[in-house]
Amino acid sequence: MRSRLLALTALLAALAVPGHARAADPVFHGSISAIDAQLRERMTGSSWHRGCPVRIRDLRLLRLDRWGFDGTVRRGRLIVHEDQARRVKRVFSRLFDAHFRIRRMRLIDFYNGSDDRSMDANNTSAFNCRFVAGTTRWSQHAYGLAIDINPFHNPYLRGDLVAPELASAYVDRDWKRPGMIFEGDVVTDAFDAIGWGWGGRWNSLKDWMHFSLYGN
Repeated sequence: MRSRLLALTALLAALAVPGHARAADPVFHGSISAIDAQLRERMTGSSWHRGCPVRIRDLRLLRLDRWGFDGTVRRGRLIVHEDQARRVKRVFSRLFDAHFRIRRMRLIDFYNGSDDRSMDANNTSAFNCRFVAGTTRWSQHAYGLAIDINPFHNPYLRGDLVAPELASAYVDRDWKRPGMIFEGDVVTDAFDAIGWGWGGRWNSLKDWMHFSLYGN
């Protein structure tokens, strides 16, 4: 009887070790696939059109686990260039392991290719064949080489212009709240590790939501 009690005590002690508790945490799942005919049809005329600087066959669909703001595991989708797909998947694996909160992760086609509508919904998105706002220069989003994360919590700021326009409360970067991105946190570190830059480091403006391989 004594030996059984000792064995039970040892088992309970082992289960109480923090490492054992972490082992029960959800495991990240992510996949990479080519754009199928159905998705291609949906993208055409929305996020992609003739004249775009990248072919649809050079893009990849990522299905990625993420932590929602309600603390539950949810599934999101992004489209990025095939050359960066595995690297981006590694980034979101790190964000998942750190329990970083992401509000939404829907393809921009859900918003008919509208960057403004996607930002207003606080949607994390990647590929969208569009110009840099106010120019005729292709955005890195048009190549599948940029991602905007939690736009409402990490807005664009240039002078008095804030986008999304109702996100002014998040211009105050001293007030740290879930879903926000800061220098040296898991988000910037993860993107640094794959060689992507952060718009929060720009001098002429701040684009705290934005990560890309080459500039805009």
